Amino acid sequence: MNSPFPASSLTKAGDSAASGDMCLANAQIVLADRVVCGAITIEQGVIAEITEGGTVPDGALDCGGDLVMPGLVELHTDNVERHIEPRPEVDWPHLPALLAHDAELASTGITTVFDAMRVGSIHSGKGRYIDYARKLADELLAARAEGMFRISHFLHLRAEICSETLLDELATFGPEDRVGIVSLMDHTPGQRQFRDLTALKTYVSKKRGMNDAEFAQHVQDLLSLQDRFGARHQTGAVAEAGRLGAVLASHDDTTSEHVATSAGNGVGFAEFPTTLEAAEACRGRGIAVMMGAPNLIRGGSHSGNVAAQDLAKRDLLDIVSSDYVPSALLLSAFHLAEIWNDLPRAVATVTRNPAQAARLSDRGLLQVGMRGDILQVRQAGPTPILRGVWSQGLRIG
Repeated sequence: MNSPFPASSLTKAGDSAASGDMCLANAQIVLADRVVCGAITIEQGVIAEITEGGTVPDGALDCGGDLVMPGLVELHTDNVERHIEPRPEVDWPHLPALLAHDAELASTGITTVFDAMRVGSIHSGKGRYIDYARKLADELLAARAEGMFRISHFLHLRAEICSETLLDELATFGPEDRVGIVSLMDHTPGQRQFRDLTALKTYVSKKRGMNDAEFAQHVQDLLSLQDRFGARHQTGAVAEAGRLGAVLASHDDTTSEHVATSAGNGVGFAEFPTTLEAAEACRGRGIAVMMGAPNLIRGGSHSGNVAAQDLAKRDLLDIVSSDYVPSALLLSAFHLAEIWNDLPRAVATVTRNPAQAARLSDRGLLQVGMRGDILQVRQAGPTPILRGVWSQGLRIG
């Protein structure tokens, strides 16, 4: 697929303009359909050659039989929000937060990230969300332009349908802002992720400290917002995704009817469908299914939704996201490898498949001409130990 971004925006990894030359040899190289012993050479930040055999050329890094695989591609992470608001109502300076977020992801093997930012605010009550995405995006893009980051950053705008100001906030973004994904988020109580109000109450009570009366008012406020703005916001967000050149994603589809609506909107992939019914409907309509790595590793959803491992066993899982635990992404690939007995297929869920879903055609695969985003991994039983991270041939971890 062609990328929605100008070619110049994809040449800076880290995204710093420098690019590296290096060779990793005596490695178990994870290709698209097999694992081979050999060497991989990066020139000017791009994979120049892949050769089979155990020879270690002069100047090459001897991997000692470690796995070498593509850098991880993360489509949906709440991690940047965790850094700018480490506790409820605690604002942290944005640039230090962004740098810490970038360094953390690099340390876990993520070399491309779509930073999720909420758009759509609520200005009153204990459930309020204040507009922050435009300002944070400006700071992130400025830091990237200055070469401050180790990995490649794009934007993922989480369009909150149940809000007051969604369309006004989306209108402040343009095609130049590296918005790669717009996801349709509808957290109206009584459906999707929060069809069980007990789960919603537990969530907001911990995050916002609501008592029973405040929670009841919060539910009524959200239902009112959905009634006033829901249809217009959904239609408008779909149009805005098209204007921005972004991939459209659904979120928390629960029923086949939800999936039919998603398909009608032109959704490219489904984030965290909550039921087997929805996942099967996605497969039937050619919509890629993404699930969370924490769900997969824990053996189930913390909010009672369908288990990612059950979808994997039914061949209904295409993409994995770290969601709220960055280090879970690499580990999830090795969990899937045990379920499927197929390491290349498992690695694809955190590399090639998310890259393709986001229309990035230059990464996610170890192949001549692709970006030199590389991981060196040693296994301790089912646990991967990350021993090296390179972004366009430059060592970043």
